[in-house]
Formats: sequence, C-alpha cells, structure tokens
Amino acid sequence: MKKSIILFIMAVTGLTVYAQNSAMEVTAEEIQESYQPKPSFGDYFEGYTKKITYDRMIPPYGLEVTFDKTVHIIFPAEISYVDLGSANILAGKATGSENVIRVKAAVRGFETETNMAVITADGSFYTFNVKYVDEPQKLNVEMRDFMHDGEAVNRPNNALEIYLKELGNESPKLVNLINRSIYKNNKRHVKHIGSKRFGIQYLLKGIYSHNNLLYLHTQVKNESNVPFEIDFIRMKIVDKKVAKRTAIQETVVYPIRAYNYLTTVRGNKTERTVFVIDKITIPDDKQMVIELFEKNGGRHQQFIIENSDLIRARVIDELKVK
Repeated sequence: MKKSIILFIMAVTGLTVYAQNSAMEVTAEEIQESYQPKPSFGDYFEGYTKKITYDRMIPPYGLEVTFDKTVHIIFPAEISYVDLGSANILAGKATGSENVIRVKAAVRGFETETNMAVITADGSFYTFNVKYVDEPQKLNVEMRDFMHDGEAVNRPNNALEIYLKELGNESPKLVNLINRSIYKNNKRHVKHIGSKRFGIQYLLKGIYSHNNLLYLHTQVKNESNVPFEIDFIRMKIVDKKVAKRTAIQETVVYPIRAYNYLTTVRGNKTERTVFVIDKITIPDDKQMVIELFEKNGGRHQQFIIENSDLIRARVIDELKVK
C-alpha cells in the first residue's frame, strides 16, 4: 500500500514538473518573438512621426508605355534630372534635344506599376506613374501648361521651386521671370559700351543685379544684307595693360543662363539676348571683354566693361517686373 502511494505521488510530481517546463518553454518563445522586428504596413512607423496629408502630395501623371513603341514627352525647359522607379522602363533624352525625353518598356508585359520623376532647368518637378499597355493612347505628350505658363498665382502642380546648383540660392523661375522682364522692357541704360564694324553693331544695353547674379542685356544689329551667323560668344577678364614679353592673364567667365540666345541675325534685323553670370567685381588693373565671333566670317565684335560699370548695375527691385 505504501509503495502504491509513493508511486502515485512520484507520478503526480513528474506531471507537474513537465507542465511547468512546457509553460516555461512557451513563455520563452513568446518573449523571444516579442523582440523580433515587425514589418511596417500602412500608417505604422517606429517612433514619433507626422502623417503626410494629401495637400502635401504632388499628384503624379499617368503614363502608358509599351515594348514596341516609344513615348516622347516634351518639357518646357531643359531636362536636368531623370529617375526611374524600376528596371522595367527605359528613358533618356532624345538625340539632339535637351527638353524631350523618350520612354519605353524594357520588359514586355510587366505587371507591376512603376514611377518616373523629372526635374527641368526652370525648377519644375514632374512625377509619373507608369504602367504597361499593349497600345498606349498617348505616344507624344507636351507638358507645358499654356493656361498658366508658370506666371500666374494658380500655377500647375508641377511648378515647384526646385533650386539648381549653378544658380545658388536663386529660384530658376525667378531668374527666368527677370530675364523675360528685362527683355520685354527693352530699356537702354548703358549708352557708352558697344562696337560697330562691317555693318554689325554690338551693344550692351543694361547691367542689372539681383542677389548674387548679374544680368547683361546685349543687342546685335545687322545693318547689312548678309546674315550674321554667331559662332560663339566669349567673356573674359584680362589685364588692361600688358607689357612686352609678359604672359597674358585671362579668366574666362561662363554665362549661367542666356535668354533668347539666337545663332543667326538676318540682314537688316536686330536681336537681343540677356546673359546671366555670377556677380563679380573687377580689379582696377583689369577689365571684362565680351567678344562676338562670326561663323565662317571675319565680322567679329567686342566691347569692354569696366568695374565702374558693374558697380553701377541697376538693382532688379527697382524694375517693374511683369
């Protein structure tokens, strides 16, 4: 009898210990699982976050592409940046053009939607949701907004203030607006700088300043019957007086923007261009020379700008910008 009681007690004790061990094992697994990182779904984020509302979203354009045809997108300004969401699509500038991009599918019949983003030199940002279709309805797309044209307060959604490296802290849209205003006003504030040879007159009509940029308003007047084809324009800072057997010190100035830059001035016609350069000052012993070269010809022109001319540049705030 005693043996039976002892065996019963040992069996009960064994079952209790097993149950405890099993409970401990489950608890350990649960604890270990609780420390595993969890994937994010929907609105779940780690830490303190603020939800992006729909008024902060840039609505994308819907773009259809296919494998056997190319879609061309024409932008109102030079393309500076392109990013593709996946390797399912191909995109690149059209040969010989700076504002046209061609897009097509790299994989036939891809199912997952992807995206594409484009930034243009006027500071606009465009975004597209791209999907595959066998026959796209729109093979040639023009992105210019003719209703607003980036001037009105009610601008299109893509007209964001994207700042470009070469313009520093200046908005590309503001630079374009200033260029357009100078060109439209067409005032001649500088009357002593220019050259005239072989029936070609090359003038500097005005110097303007805004933030860290200078705007040079130039004019080419062709008084002959022969068209004047522009090869290139060179701006440089040189020494005023160069002694014999002394190396000439030159510093080339590269324009950042050129508004209404044309390569041909027809006979008995006048054309104007506004160049944008970084704000500079010239030492007293140096001067700025702007040279205009004719293509396959010898009717070259040049004029000189002194530092005293640059420091008298008109401030853009005084202009009536339209």
